[in-house]
Amino acid sequence: MKNTRRVEVTDEIMGWIQNRDAPQPLLCMTGAAGAGKSALQQTIAERCKKSGILSAALFCSSTDPTRNTVAFIVPTIAYQIGLKHHGFRNSVSAAVKHDPNIFSLSLQSQMDVLIVRPFESLRRTQGLDTNTFPYVILIDGLDECVGKYCTTLQPTPADADDRRQAEDRQAELLAAIRHCIVGNNLPFRIFIASRPEWAIRTALKPGGYLWQVAYHIELSDKYDASGDMRRYLQRRFEDIGLQIGDPQWFSKDAIDTLVQAASGQFVYVAIVYKYISERRSSPAERLKIVLTWIPHEGQVVRPFEALDRLYASILSSAKKAYEAVDTHHGRNFLLLIKAHHMNIAGFHVLPEPMYCLFPADVLSALLGLETSAQDILFSDLRSLVTLEKKGNFRGSKLRLYHKSFSDFLNQESRAMELFVSEPDVCTHLAKCCLQHIIECPLDFDSLPGRWEELPLPEKHMYSLKEATEDMPFFLRNAYSLDDEIAEFTRHDGWTKLQKLLSLAVLYPKGWLRRGSNWEHWIQSLRHSVDDLAARKPEVAAIIIKFLEKLERDREELDTQIKALSSDIEASSSDSD
Repeated sequence: MKNTRRVEVTDEIMGWIQNRDAPQPLLCMTGAAGAGKSALQQTIAERCKKSGILSAALFCSSTDPTRNTVAFIVPTIAYQIGLKHHGFRNSVSAAVKHDPNIFSLSLQSQMDVLIVRPFESLRRTQGLDTNTFPYVILIDGLDECVGKYCTTLQPTPADADDRRQAEDRQAELLAAIRHCIVGNNLPFRIFIASRPEWAIRTALKPGGYLWQVAYHIELSDKYDASGDMRRYLQRRFEDIGLQIGDPQWFSKDAIDTLVQAASGQFVYVAIVYKYISERRSSPAERLKIVLTWIPHEGQVVRPFEALDRLYASILSSAKKAYEAVDTHHGRNFLLLIKAHHMNIAGFHVLPEPMYCLFPADVLSALLGLETSAQDILFSDLRSLVTLEKKGNFRGSKLRLYHKSFSDFLNQESRAMELFVSEPDVCTHLAKCCLQHIIECPLDFDSLPGRWEELPLPEKHMYSLKEATEDMPFFLRNAYSLDDEIAEFTRHDGWTKLQKLLSLAVLYPKGWLRRGSNWEHWIQSLRHSVDDLAARKPEVAAIIIKFLEKLERDREELDTQIKALSSDIEASSSDSD
């Protein structure tokens, strides 16, 4: 175990990777948020790829549902190894064909079937040369993996039970690596980076199952990243100078000031660079602005003071810019940002597995933001987030560059006056759901028989579906909305909702088709009615009648669902 300076750590890691006779086949690097673990992993990945020894690289992210669960790790490693060796790929394909349920088994079973057996089979038949086979496996951000797995998007751990489940799954992965890779003496070198959370900390301590098996590098408080941060900014600022034709646009003193302000947080200088280099701005002006945000000597008293000040300053500046151009009646910038953040971090008010359903464009449509307004919303936050579009609106998603920004938004003690609570967001989303339904431009007396046939633009068709399915859950966790519910009732909202629900239940693979989910929906709305009864009894009475009718109609809907399922099965048989 070593406390290491960053200026040396890359060479130390590469030395360990290249020394294949070293007794420890596993390297674990731990460090606090923002310490530069991911940057180091990226550097190592690039060097290994260039040398032709990179077998697989996984960069986990709590805000990306395709990279935030342990369940994806073993199949992804097998897939990436298969891309580099067709014999290995064929063995994995045969294993999956033999047992399609392999992905639902334990991580140890998956690793045995998808990695160990294919490798051993090839080694026995001399189908590979271990001297030339790519042997480096990189896993970054183990601590950002959640425990639950389902086919929809996943949240970060929301409470103690979720955290324990996440930790158990992380520990299960480490134990599987110990048993399958190390235990079978496979010639892989595995480099894992993580915050020093429970799973990896317990495994590495004396007596833990990785004790003496793993080489441990700690990016501790004693390690000094200043030199590396200074070189990083120098190179990046020189690149900007080439782009703008002014190599003298920054000073050495400015870089020194930024490095000192970072307080060892590499993420700080990375975000500063992103902020300064945004195309719409003047780098010199942005640099001056950032320097004004830096606290005076002696002011930093909290661990993340410098980083929080940077986040707060960027967020505040973006808020002012948005409010200056917002033409839609003073929308709450912070509330909209927090709604989008909760969407990728997890709407924990929704029942499992509905934690996070909305593509960014669908959520924006529900919030009443058209595409141009959504672009304006994020335009001055590009140093912190990116909006990724994948060909159609249903593939668009918001991604945070670093988990520390998510932590900042979630903690009132850090975000302070910029903090927005979950009930605030639920209240706003409940209002939006109610409005979405009563303002929907449909002829409710002549709706088609299928949701997909509604005469609406595709984006609004999906946002209406989310409003229909999710309104009770947001309403249950919102502050009092008596007037809004009364207005919804006056506009015949419950009749409209009943007709929309009939279509939503019949929607292929629709969430409400499952009886238990339907019961969740009913119970959540009943909870809101119970709260409303004393204050607006006449409105509560109407909602109770609506719920009673829904429960009567459910039997008829179940019959229709069974008929549809039979038709689908019959058509599948005919096509076969």
